[in-house]
Amino acid sequence: MLRQAGTERAFEGEYVDTDDDGLYRCGACGNPLFDSRTKYHSNSGWPSFTEAVSPEAVELLEDTSHGMVRTEVRCARCHSHLGHVFDDGPREAGGQRWCINSLSLDLDPR
Repeated sequence: MLRQAGTERAFEGEYVDTDDDGLYRCGACGNPLFDSRTKYHSNSGWPSFTEAVSPEAVELLEDTSHGMVRTEVRCARCHSHLGHVFDDGPREAGGQRWCINSLSLDLDPR
């Protein structure tokens, strides 16, 4: 998943329905990526966030695989694949949906 840009099956990831308070870190290197306060239930089947902890935490790349154009999200520290970001998130929170694979994350509870 992290190295070959895979996607876990929808609604099967550990953090899809998790509401625990904490900091989500990269599952490969521990880099802080997402705060649980920005997580929301998008009903997409994957954990969704409205933003990363900082622009420096992630890198965004154009992904033209599977016959579509998307924005891939990678860890800025170790370059592991995390998921994709889309512009169909909650408008009141900036309009982005960071759709992230549970397998690419570790939750550090507060």
